[in-house]
Amino acid sequence: MSKEKHINNTPHCTARISAIKDAMEILSGKWKFHILGTLIEGGKMRFMDLLREVDGIAAKMLSKELQDMEMNHLITRIVLNTKPVTVEYEITEYGKTLSPIIDEIAKWGAAYRSSLYHTR
Repeated sequence: MSKEKHINNTPHCTARISAIKDAMEILSGKWKFHILGTLIEGGKMRFMDLLREVDGIAAKMLSKELQDMEMNHLITRIVLNTKPVTVEYEITEYGKTLSPIIDEIAKWGAAYRSSLYHTR
């Protein structure tokens, strides 16, 4: 005889869990927060500038992550009429709403790292 779920079966919890899953799916991966933070701090940036700023990322991975974030309306891609073609990326207004979340995650990460080194 199994027990029924009581906490996570409520409409409130079900909606929260779905929202968290959506957010984690859009923001998951090693590079997205780094790219978003770079665009929030740096403003409009060209592909090669982003490649230089995001230490360790490969061009192919940067391209894929930028496409994903553009599809999810977190950044915009601007193609300039130059020869050769120049492409710039910019954080959208909706993407900017992630700034306080990124700040809080950074604070939490610093506190966590500190707690690991100070508890030994």
